[in-house]
Order: sequence, then C-alpha cells, then structure tokens
Amino acid sequence: MGLARHADATPHAAALIEGLRDIGYSLETAISDIIDNSITAGAHRIHIVTETYSDEPYIAIIDDGEGMSEEELVAAMRPGSKNPLATRDKPDLGRFGLGLKSASFSQCRRLTVVSRRSGQTSAAIWDLDVVAERNKWEVELPGQYDLIPGIGKLSPKGTLVLWQKLDRLTGGYSHNAAKRAEVINQRIAETERHLRLVFHRFMEDSKPLHIFLNGRLLRPLDPFARKNPATISDPEEKLTLIRGDVKIQSFTIPHHKQTTDWEDLGGPEGHLKSQGFYLYRGKRLIVHGTWFGLCRQSELTKLSRVRIDIPNTMDADWKIDVKKSSAQLPPIVRDRLKKVIERILAGSKRTYSKRGQKLVDHERLPMWHRTQADGQIRYRPNTDHPAFADFAESLPPDFRRGFINCIALVGASLPIETLHADMAGTAEQIVPDRVDEDTLAQAVQATLSALLAAHKDIKEIKALMKDVDPFRSAWEDTERIIAATIETKEDK
Repeated sequence: MGLARHADATPHAAALIEGLRDIGYSLETAISDIIDNSITAGAHRIHIVTETYSDEPYIAIIDDGEGMSEEELVAAMRPGSKNPLATRDKPDLGRFGLGLKSASFSQCRRLTVVSRRSGQTSAAIWDLDVVAERNKWEVELPGQYDLIPGIGKLSPKGTLVLWQKLDRLTGGYSHNAAKRAEVINQRIAETERHLRLVFHRFMEDSKPLHIFLNGRLLRPLDPFARKNPATISDPEEKLTLIRGDVKIQSFTIPHHKQTTDWEDLGGPEGHLKSQGFYLYRGKRLIVHGTWFGLCRQSELTKLSRVRIDIPNTMDADWKIDVKKSSAQLPPIVRDRLKKVIERILAGSKRTYSKRGQKLVDHERLPMWHRTQADGQIRYRPNTDHPAFADFAESLPPDFRRGFINCIALVGASLPIETLHADMAGTAEQIVPDRVDEDTLAQAVQATLSALLAAHKDIKEIKALMKDVDPFRSAWEDTERIIAATIETKEDK
C-alpha cells in the first residue's frame, strides 16, 4: 500500500472567473446584491448612476458607508471572501462572500471598486479580459483615480462600485449606441421597482436609507399597503426555533376600488402573481409572490400577502442561494404556514364576497339576481327592478310580454367564458359600461318613484342607489337627476 499523495488542483483563474458570470443573476438581483454590501457597511445614501449613451456605457453604485482600507478592499475582491458557515453580525446581509464579484461579473467584464476611509482612497480592478490573458488571480491596483467615472460623487468615506464593458446588457446591439442605450434604460427602469420593493423596509426606517437613481430619490413600495386604512393586518405570530425566531404576519390588501396604488402594488405581472408569501431576511426581501406550493394562486386569494421574517442565522435551513433570490421552506415552518394559510385565505375571499353580495342583495335594488341550485350558478336580469317594471307598466299588454322576453334573452346570452377569462387575468380592468343621460334619467326616475312609494326617505334612497350600477359609477349625475326630479315633484 503506497502513501496518499496530494496534487495541486488550484482552479484556472480564467475558467473559474468566467464561470462566476453564470450563476443566474438578473440586473435587478445584481444591483440589489451590491446595495446589500452598502447597507452592511452602514450606508444611508446610495446613488445609482447610469451612463448609457456614450461609447463606453457604465453603471456606478456609490454609497456613504464605512469604506475599506486597501487591505480590506483586496480581501473583498477575492472570490469567496467569507465562509457562508461563519456567524455574521445581525445587520450583515451578505451570504457567501461571492456577491460583489459574481453579481458584477454577471453584468460586466470590468469591475472597479474605489473605497475611501479616513481620507485614504484605495482602488482595485478585475478585468476579465486581463484575467483571460494572464490566467492569474490578480487584481489591478491603479495608481490614478481621477478619471474613474463616478468618483466625483464619492464622499470622505464610502465606496464606489463601477461596472464597465457591459457586454451582458447590450441586447446584441454592441455597435448601435442608440439601440444599446434603449435596451439598458429599459432594464434599469424594470430594476427601479425591484429596488423599491426589496429595500422598502430600510427606506421606511426612522433613519431611512435613501436610494437615488440618476439623482431621483426612489419611493419605498410597501407590498402590504400598511398606510391604507382599508388594509386588514392580523396579529404577528412568532415561531421559536433553535437558530432563531420566525415571525409571521398576514395582510389582506385593499380591493382595487379602495386604493390609488393598485397598479404599483400589483407590478408588471399583476396581483394574481403578487399574492402569497413575502420572505425577508434581516428586513431585506428575498422571495415574494409564491405560496411555496401550499396552495394555488387564484383570483379570490389575490389580496392575501404574508410577511415572514427570518434572521441571517437560518440561511442553511432555508437554503438561501448566492443571489439571495430563492429559498425553500423548512418542514417545521411549512406545517405552521399551512394553518396560517387557511385563516388568511378566508379573509381575502371575504373581501371579494362582500362586494359580490351587494350585487345580488335583494335589499339593494340589484339589476341582476344570482341563483344557486343543483351545483350551478345563474345570473338573471331582475325584471322586478323599478327601471324595468315601470317601463313595462307603460306598455300595452301585447308589447309587455315581448319586452320581458328581450330582457330574459339578454340574461341568457351573458358571455360567461369571456367573463371568466377576463376575471382570471385582469379583473380590475373590467368596469361597468357608461349609459347616456336619457337612459340614466329614466332609470333614476323609475327607481326614485318606486322607493318613494315604498315610504323610503331620501337619505335611505340615496344610500340604496349609491351601492348599485349604473348609479354607482355615475353618482354625480345620479344625484343631480334625483335633485331635479324631487324639485319637479315639489313644484307640482
């Protein structure tokens, strides 16, 4: 038996550093990773500066954090600068010590980091073309800093991360400056909402984090609309585990008729895709818009959002990835969330059911009746509605039957499949059709006469009418017609 031997298996710099480019970052997750470092360094102001129209476009991220000495900077530029198993400080948003490098290389071939602390400025550069040529794990330490883009925005302390040679962001338009700028600007615009969402809790702090995009301050985007009085928030629950506490809080966001930020809250994919769990690690959003396979996303549950807070001591349990953009539920938490889900979903269904009930409430003069029998639901026009009944009374008996038949025909030809498809996709875009003045006046006068004859007072009549269409969606005109009708009756 021979003795065991060892052979040098140091990875080839050129091959491994190129491999770091393809971990799967998008522009928004890459910039978020850089901002994580800024927050960990105690930054309060972060400037994202983009130059997209020049021959050499760049993206710079500048913070006013603690900054680094040259020795610390070189260590930070080393791939795998921290062990993921090491205990991190509570505010530390890092994970593997790969973020700065892998996030940057995913978007560019040249990464420059300039850091300033105690009046001392240090800089280091990774250029993948130089690494490919030299095949050595060596960063360049430049002697001159003045010409580095964005350096003018660096405070007496802080760090500048500069991305150049943006080969992954050109959209294939490397020789068409205008088209290339259009592609990069579009990606930056999509990134803006992501940053407003991912870091919203830092932006809302008593000592808020300010993130500027080309000089414009970004507003936090609270996915739970906590400032809206119509938001329903359940009490926070705490699940105490070996490696720390998991905090869970459920919210039912307002119906689209009760908020002005509906589009912003739903985002580009809409509310159907935005429902579910929002997992935060140290106040930083990691994953959102998923039920982790515990239930299906549906139209009825799209108002339900659940905040889960975990400390950075639970990374291994939740399988947080390098990009900090995916996670898995530990079994013990999964069991608790199953119970939470049942209660939350009931709240979201109640919000929609309440509005639906008004449509078919017999006390509220519905234009439609909803009947449920033999496992089937049918909608029929309410021929007893004053607007229909009043007009039918004025017709000769022969015409009356034909009129009621026409109303029934409208009900029987309701485009159910189309309605179902629209409701499943963009329910908030479905609005009542507007009626002209003459049609509205006829409906108002008939309804008003019937309710006055039933000895209802004007305040009660208005309350009843305001809850149903077509009056609800044209309420100003309805009130004017009510006033004019009452005045005419009084003059007589």
